[in-house]
Parts: sequence; C-alpha cells; structure tokens
Amino acid sequence: MRLDGEIAIVTGASRGLGAEIARALAGAGAVVAVTARRLADAEIVADGIKAAGGNAIAVPCDVADARSVLEAVAAVRSELGAPTILVNNAGVIEPLGPLHKADVDALTTNIEINLLGPARMAQAVLSDMESAGRGTIINVSSGAARRAIAGWGAYCVAKAGLAMLGRVFAAEHGEAGVRVYGFAPGVVDTGMQADIRAAGVGPTATLTPADLAHPREPAAAVAFLCTPAAAPFAGDEVDIRDPAFRQAAGLDPLPT
Repeated sequence: MRLDGEIAIVTGASRGLGAEIARALAGAGAVVAVTARRLADAEIVADGIKAAGGNAIAVPCDVADARSVLEAVAAVRSELGAPTILVNNAGVIEPLGPLHKADVDALTTNIEINLLGPARMAQAVLSDMESAGRGTIINVSSGAARRAIAGWGAYCVAKAGLAMLGRVFAAEHGEAGVRVYGFAPGVVDTGMQADIRAAGVGPTATLTPADLAHPREPAAAVAFLCTPAAAPFAGDEVDIRDPAFRQAAGLDPLPT
C-alpha cells in the first residue's frame, strides 16, 4: 500500500472526501497537490498533512475553467514533477429537482464540473503519464451513474457520462501503462450529503450523519487503487460495496 515516489493531484480536496483522500495518499508516502477553487481552503488541508509528517502543496484549481486546469497542472509539474496520480473528486449535486424544470445555466455548470472537469484534468496529465509508462486516474463516481434518480437528473447524467469517459480513457491509454478507474464510494458523510438533506430531494435526503460512512474508508480504498495490486480492477467502475474489491483492498467485510 506504499506510494513512495508518486506525485498525486486531488481535485476538490479542501473538505470531505477529497481532503481525506489527500491525507490517505500522503500517509502512504505520495507527495500530494491539494487543489480547490480557493487557495486558502486548500492550504488548510496541505498544512495539516505537513504537520502530520506528510508532503503536500496547495494549488488553486477550478476544474470548470480550462485555463485554471492547465495552470494548476503546470504548477504541480514545476514544483513537484510530473504527476503520476490524478483523483478527480471535485463534484456538485445541484441543480436538484425535476430535470425538465432545471435552469440551463445550472445544468451547464453541473456538466462542466462533474464531467468536463475530469476530462480537462485527464487531458492535462496523460502525456506525462504516457511518457513515464505508468499512471493512475481515478474518477469518483456514484451509484447515480447507473441508476436514474428522480430529482437528481443533472447529477445522474453527468456521472453516467463520467463512467463512459473513464472507460474510453482506459481503452485508449491502458496499453501505455495508465490505469483508469471509476470509483463509487458509497453514501459518505460529506458536504454534498448535507446539501441533499437541506433540499430534501432524493433517496438519501432522510439519512442522518449517523447513517453515513466516514470518508476514511473510501479514502483508504482510493489509496489501494493507486497501487499496482489494484490493476485487475482497472478499466471499469469499482463499487466499495463489492465483496471482492473490499477483500483485495483490505477493507472489513460489510455486515450481513
């Protein structure tokens, strides 16, 4: 499970699952670029990683802005070296409500962040990974990629597109040594779930924080996916609830 020598970029890493993934990768030995739209927010997480003995930098990055993505990856490359791990975690749930009533600008923003953002980030790092002959790209997915959920239409559509995006990148770059995964982390206690509860829309709206998983377990699963041992799962969607995956990743079996 060691990731010594790896250079990782984690998007949307200023809080919740993204921050926990950054900590898990750093704890396994990777040097981590903590990215978020607000530099000050990313710095808090990066400083915490360094205080715990890890190696991290903070980099501003808005995945919905093509120029911001290129500048962020260039900054990582300049300060740390060529990235070998990319975790596309940044995402939004809004707009919530019937899809036919959704504001077009809000729909566009959702697609820009949830689908085109990961595409931009991958485009920016793939040449480095192919030159090195190795690399890992993990797109944080959701059960919404496979299931139509009333009131979550924009999110479902974007995540379904992201699942296919990952499969295409795997088909196009797998032979060059780049492993691509979609990873569904389950229902995790994050800010997004708080937004869903506040809106009262969707199947998880009635859950309380006590019903949700802590981000530490899916973060540990992401760290496993960054190792060569996870190669058999490359090229498709991985669900944290899958017993075979949990066993391979060293996670405890789910209660029966």
